[in-house]
Amino acid sequence: MAVLIDQSTRLVVQGLTGEQGRFHSLRNRASGTNVVAGMTPGKGGTDVEGIPVFDTVLEAVSETGANASVIYVPARFAADSILEAIDAGVALVVAITEGIPVADMGRVASYLSGKDSVLIGPNCPGLISPGRSNVGIIPHEIAMPGRVGLVSRSGTLTYQIMNELTLRGIGQSTCIGMGGDPVHGIGFIEALERFEADPETDLAIAIGEIGGDDEEKAAAFIGEHMIKPVVAYVAGFTAPPGKRMGHAGAIITGSSGTAQAKAEAFEAVGVKVGRTPTEVAELVEAALA
Repeated sequence: MAVLIDQSTRLVVQGLTGEQGRFHSLRNRASGTNVVAGMTPGKGGTDVEGIPVFDTVLEAVSETGANASVIYVPARFAADSILEAIDAGVALVVAITEGIPVADMGRVASYLSGKDSVLIGPNCPGLISPGRSNVGIIPHEIAMPGRVGLVSRSGTLTYQIMNELTLRGIGQSTCIGMGGDPVHGIGFIEALERFEADPETDLAIAIGEIGGDDEEKAAAFIGEHMIKPVVAYVAGFTAPPGKRMGHAGAIITGSSGTAQAKAEAFEAVGVKVGRTPTEVAELVEAALA
């Protein structure tokens, strides 16, 4: 089985008629994803290369049985788009949009509490289960089916490490780009928990970066709850304190949130930490040998 998405995933694209939504969703469909609907207010009744477009997510779900949503709408509308998908009963909501105000995401996080929907993102590349489903902007060409799960705060590092694995013939079960914003959906712990329970995942990779304490919490979870091996990577060893690097969450304040501290937390529970993406792939290869 895959984690969160598989052949049964039926995808509705919020913002399908926009340039980015159209481009990535048609690529998803070409790689085998079941894209069943689009949603753009005021454009219901039209289609994008045979994909029907609806005015609301609820209509799309009712008409097509969509059970996952991916969001490509502008930041000022994105929080409401997430809420609309949750209200429509969509099981998985993936928000690709970046630049959503923290206050808006705080409202989403509060509303999501106690709901059955799972949120990934925002400001993320989405997720892929190679050969089964691809929801978001991860290039399917760099992926191959296999038994390594991956969760990452960084989009580009997700791609690079996936490619390193594929070049070595190491396939992936599911790769999750959780996003790097301070307020987001599922994180390391929720993803690692799923990988631990997945009978088709033999090893997990956690890709972190400076700022916050998500990696330290993940390390504690691994030490207490995981039997499967985990390999990690932490970006930002040379990042200067007080300067935001890339994501909104990637900032060091004082002595907390450094790459060194995060690497030490992982290593303290037996997780080997690669210092380069290539070394991560080498560590995975050795662990699976």
